[in-house]
Amino acid sequence: MKITILCVGKIKEKYFSDAIAEYAKRLSRYCKLEIVEVADEKTPDHASQTEIDQIKAKEGDRLLKYVKDDAFKIVLAIQGSRMTSEKFSAYIEQLGVRGVSHIMFFIGGSLGLDERILKMADYSLSFSDMTFPHQLMRVILLEQIYRGYRISFGEPYHK
Repeated sequence: MKITILCVGKIKEKYFSDAIAEYAKRLSRYCKLEIVEVADEKTPDHASQTEIDQIKAKEGDRLLKYVKDDAFKIVLAIQGSRMTSEKFSAYIEQLGVRGVSHIMFFIGGSLGLDERILKMADYSLSFSDMTFPHQLMRVILLEQIYRGYRISFGEPYHK
């Protein structure tokens, strides 16, 4: 299985970079992982809804350049569906059984994802009603993918 994480913004903090590198290393025995970062737009203070929509559209344009039509697309969005780690593991496993060989996860910038990205998604996933920094979300997603593979393979992983 190939897993691509398409995300808006660069990781600036070393502790996030270190965690991402660790999970990427751990995942290398289970899948082919690719992380693609696209530039984020600077958001002015007190941005209007029009400015917010324009920023998300620019970031969306950058993400769309990397979309593969044959990939299964999962967006991370507050309004998405929630599932336990066990259900997430089973979901990823079932995608493979159905013949999906490439999953693309999308993580938006500080304003979220462009509407075009949300609409083209095959699935919308939420980790919480809370808002998390997009850099931290990358770490959380990688940890859950890793946990999911451990569960699928019947390998021990703390609960």
